[in-house]
Amino acid sequence: MKCPFCGFDDTVVKDSRNSDDNTAIRRRRECPECGSRFTTFERVQLRDLTVVKKNGERTPFDREKLFRSISIALRKRPVSAERIEKVVNSLVRKFESLYENEISTNEIGQAVMESLSRLDHIAYIRFASVYKDFKEVKDFEEFVKTIDELVKPVLEHKETENE
Repeated sequence: MKCPFCGFDDTVVKDSRNSDDNTAIRRRRECPECGSRFTTFERVQLRDLTVVKKNGERTPFDREKLFRSISIALRKRPVSAERIEKVVNSLVRKFESLYENEISTNEIGQAVMESLSRLDHIAYIRFASVYKDFKEVKDFEEFVKTIDELVKPVLEHKETENE
């Protein structure tokens, strides 16, 4: 592994262990040239996915882009980085197991929205506002009504449990 600090070609692994959710191996590395230390993660990749965009363009699937977009939706929300990592890992496993080689941006967006709807309603709205490209306030209002319809039965169920 190349050192990200000085570019030396051969770094040394100092420590290896499983990540918290056992979906990756965390390796602490040290560069013998400059002495810098850094961490890498090794993950299983079932297949190379290609994302088919709305305009037909094809790009390689980028796990980090998925992580960033979910993190942005969850910014300043009471959800830990570990929980975000678990959601991303779950989505990636789903994509790799359900789709052969290509996945559309629409399928990715729908899966992310489904995950966020269960995790945090504010993040769900934030993500939807970008994904669905809301243009006016009424677009938000209509979308929030659909969320209220989804959440109402859940809240009513909790109230009857507490009685």
